[in-house]
Amino acid sequence: MFSAILSFLGGSAFRLIWEQISQMWTAHQEQKHEIERMRLQGELDAAAHERNQAAIKLHAELGVKTIAVQADADLSRIDASTFGQAVTEALKPTGNWIVDTWNGIVRPAAATIALVLWCVALDAQGFKMGDWDRELVGVILGFFFAVRVLTRGRA
Repeated sequence: MFSAILSFLGGSAFRLIWEQISQMWTAHQEQKHEIERMRLQGELDAAAHERNQAAIKLHAELGVKTIAVQADADLSRIDASTFGQAVTEALKPTGNWIVDTWNGIVRPAAATIALVLWCVALDAQGFKMGDWDRELVGVILGFFFAVRVLTRGRA
């Protein structure tokens, strides 16, 4: 009889109890593993969110800088266009012969006076040119010849 009870407990009952304990232990381990996985996933999601926020912020800052550069370029283009129009308008005849004559004489007269004064200064130096005199000759030659050749080539 004792062997029958031991056999019963060792067979069916012990297996049933062991199965229940084993299932509870496995469920506990799976739950613990799932909680750890969820914690790690939360940390990974938080890190990804921070990276995305930093990328969005950088993109927005670069967009603002791009807009500022475009605005500066537009202002420079408008300034250049306005200056060009002002020069063109200043060179148009007014219809008043006195004003037009004066506008036509001022630059050549100023250049002639400057050249005469420079020649007088050279005469006083015995026509020995210093560094300043050589630079002035270079500027004059560049203005009267190079600029006119370049502008004629554009037209």
